[in-house]
Amino acid sequence: MFDIKYIRENPHLVKDGCKKKQVEVDIDKLLEVDKKRREVQRSLEEIKAERNKANKMISDATSKEEKDKLISEMKEVKEKHAALNEEFNAIDEEFHGLLRKVPNLPFDEVPVGKDDEENKVIRKEGELPSFDFTPSDHLDIGERMDIIDTKRAAKTSGARFTFLKNEVVLLQMALINLCLEVTTKKGFAPVITPVMLKPEMMEAMGFLERGGDDIFHLENDDLYLAGTSEQVIGPMHAKEIFKQKDLPKRYVGYSTCFRREAGSYGKDTKGILRVHQFDKVEMFSFTTPERSKEEHDFLLSVEEEIMKLLEIPYQVIDICTGDLGDPAAKKYDIEAWMPSQGKYRETHSTSNCTDFQARGLDIRYKNKEGTFYVHTLNGTALAMGRTIIAILENNQTKEGNIKIPKALHKYLPFTEITRS
Repeated sequence: MFDIKYIRENPHLVKDGCKKKQVEVDIDKLLEVDKKRREVQRSLEEIKAERNKANKMISDATSKEEKDKLISEMKEVKEKHAALNEEFNAIDEEFHGLLRKVPNLPFDEVPVGKDDEENKVIRKEGELPSFDFTPSDHLDIGERMDIIDTKRAAKTSGARFTFLKNEVVLLQMALINLCLEVTTKKGFAPVITPVMLKPEMMEAMGFLERGGDDIFHLENDDLYLAGTSEQVIGPMHAKEIFKQKDLPKRYVGYSTCFRREAGSYGKDTKGILRVHQFDKVEMFSFTTPERSKEEHDFLLSVEEEIMKLLEIPYQVIDICTGDLGDPAAKKYDIEAWMPSQGKYRETHSTSNCTDFQARGLDIRYKNKEGTFYVHTLNGTALAMGRTIIAILENNQTKEGNIKIPKALHKYLPFTEITRS
């Protein structure tokens, strides 16, 4: 949730930021409703003071006649209070409805652009593999080696689901172990998160106003399935106050994730690149405003360290304003090289959400100068399916085997996936 005080004081900057994000919000209407809301709120406070004064006068009355007269007058005040309270509730609902539409504003250094076509490549890392044969895509590899089965998953569950089998199951467990080893050494506390959360928590995290169509909703229970564990880790500390000395507070969460993939009809229908259910290891950090940009760079560095350990060629992307989600003020993506497609595809993202989520969740920190909202940040450690794709495709041999990156050898009983 965005800071209404900042909007009041900087309406033109807010309008400009919304425009850069390609988000239509009627800021003038919001400020008009905000002004009316504050006026009604002041009237309610005045009536409350009047009622308190009248109650004392009734209590102090020395005769029945005087008391009856005051009670009669008090009835009128109560009726006025009830009417004003009803008016305030209606205005308050309209106010928060409009405020929820305001996204977090992009930092000044974020490249301005309309969509993902205008994202900026910062750097490329790793040497692209060269093959003296035509490389297979991950699904052809997976079916041939009996490690990926989308056909039977379609039979049991429908499109965009998969069975991972045999060696690739152990490969995924090894990837999880590698992530946890790297991140816990850097001070991240490991958690296995719930995969369902309440509507008010999902809303406070900033995922429902735009993008809600991509989230699975269990109507009978009024719960949402998490699309990433960051959606659950953020609300862990709702309505809590950290001590500044305890920040940054870092978590690394493992969970199964669920996405409708709304708007992706016809895209990446083959294989496991874009599925409804997948597993992911996600980093999350609560920190002070002064340290949030430094923390963002730190999360990116951890992502890159893991990619280098896995020896996967990748590029780092600075996401433009029009491709930023509502909560993010700045975002980097990492895209891994996919030989079968001859291009890089997203495997990681890391976002600085400043105090946008903390305001909705009421998460603050305290120091000797007062109490302030924390900044929240998130970053993918590894999305399992897409990382598995990159490993299978970049490490295939002419003989049809798959070499396992050295960093994973200690977690596995094999160094290659082979089939006779």
